[in-house]
Amino acid sequence: MNPLPALAPASADATCNPAGTPALDAAQAKEQASIFKALADPNRLRLLSIIKAAPAGTVCVCDLTDPLNLTQPTVSHHLKVLLDAGLLQREKRGIWAYFSLTPGALDHIAGSLARL
Repeated sequence: MNPLPALAPASADATCNPAGTPALDAAQAKEQASIFKALADPNRLRLLSIIKAAPAGTVCVCDLTDPLNLTQPTVSHHLKVLLDAGLLQREKRGIWAYFSLTPGALDHIAGSLARL
């Protein structure tokens, strides 16, 4: 096993330069992290892509189980996570819930990444 190389001692004139002002404050970082956490699941990303690609822009929850090969309660859980993150909107029509993308949500995510 190779030993790690020895580190040279810091010179007396070495200084630490501040990294700069963060682009996000703590509250903004917490908000963005919750959105990215919601996006960190492949099934949720697939749900967003299905809803985004829908011709009418809205999809009934009943039409989302087959494409994902998931049970209705599992799909409903994923939709709730996306809804709570502000990425989807829900509209009740009789006994069914219809989902659509929140206007500007994807642009907001892209803008957040660009500002980092």
